[in-house]
Amino acid sequence: MSQLLFRNGRLLVPYEAQLRDGFEVLVEGPSIRDVSDKPIHAPGATVIDLGGRTMMPGLIDCHVHVTASRLNLAANSELPNALAAYRAIPILQGMLMRGFTTVRDTGGADLFLAQAVQEGLVAGPRIVPSGKALSQTGGHGDFRGRGDEAAPCACGSRIGAMARVADGVDAVRQAVRDELRKGAGQIKIMASGGVASPTDRIDGTQYSLDEMKAIVGEAQAQNTYVLAHAYTALAIRRAIDSGVRTIEHGNLIDDETAVRMHELGAYAVPTLITYEALATQGASLGLPAASVAKIDDVRLEGLRSLERFRNAGVKMGFGSDLLGELHRFQSREFLLRTEVLSPAEVIASATAVGAEILRMDGRLGVIAPDASADLLVVDGDPLKDIALLTGQGEHLDLIMKAGDLVKNELTPSMS
Repeated sequence: MSQLLFRNGRLLVPYEAQLRDGFEVLVEGPSIRDVSDKPIHAPGATVIDLGGRTMMPGLIDCHVHVTASRLNLAANSELPNALAAYRAIPILQGMLMRGFTTVRDTGGADLFLAQAVQEGLVAGPRIVPSGKALSQTGGHGDFRGRGDEAAPCACGSRIGAMARVADGVDAVRQAVRDELRKGAGQIKIMASGGVASPTDRIDGTQYSLDEMKAIVGEAQAQNTYVLAHAYTALAIRRAIDSGVRTIEHGNLIDDETAVRMHELGAYAVPTLITYEALATQGASLGLPAASVAKIDDVRLEGLRSLERFRNAGVKMGFGSDLLGELHRFQSREFLLRTEVLSPAEVIASATAVGAEILRMDGRLGVIAPDASADLLVVDGDPLKDIALLTGQGEHLDLIMKAGDLVKNELTPSMS
């Protein structure tokens, strides 16, 4: 099995505020074999001298929609399947070139798109799919207009659809079982109103407690978990008290509910960039007027929610939640979060915490023996200048995913 030895690098360890100097990393096949601050003996290995550049784990985005090529999600759900799938290809390629080697899709992508990436048919990050999110009638996953009489089951019948509608305990049990049968790695539910849906209120709660407990029970029966779209403190508390493991967005949380999340071991996945992008670009790119009117209801509280999560000790994953032409702003989330959090905290959210959320800690989000060889080489120190992780990967000299070099601007040699 071929070996690749990285020499003369500075190692970024999640949570640490300073780089470690003088490290070598040996990659064998798809995995990391050795990490040392002393010379690694690997005769025959291909050597890449990092010249003092930073080596860090590949990034993890825990809230994406890779099949959302249009900002208008109702229109996106009507795309022909082949077109929706082909439009996902440049979205995935863009994520990978920004350094995201793993993403959790939270509504849209299925097992087979993940398989296409795994087999190398499509270049992109590994996908941990949630299948179709579950929504009640008139909820955040029901994109029918007020005058639309189409059957709600049509909401989940195409690749471009983010969600499916299910009402009642028996129906949600069946929907969870069906999504898991199709290969969902975890289950996403809509527990409050949202921006993109046309007929619900941001401050509304969705799904009854009995329905949510049934969903959580079915997921746990298959050794997986539930993530919930939720904005308000009430919606969040109802979800976590029903057993939901991760809260998506959470902009309108209060201090008491954040403490409750910490007590229950629930994670948060804030997504600040989507509101900034929608506020500045949404209307011109076709976001419906009803959605534009709801953006500021959550956007202005985003940074405050980070403070509340941090003060309560809630672990935060990295999320972007971008749609359509806005995917290019994905890595700007790093800059927004540093208005409240330190660069080390923000980078940890996109590495070690993300791996915990995916239940892949030790395998992803870390540079360590036996971990997946998901590596980035950064021209500079992102702990001092986090802007090095923004843009479209301009400051990433090397990107490796599972041992495959997907970008390399450094010259290799033989040991």
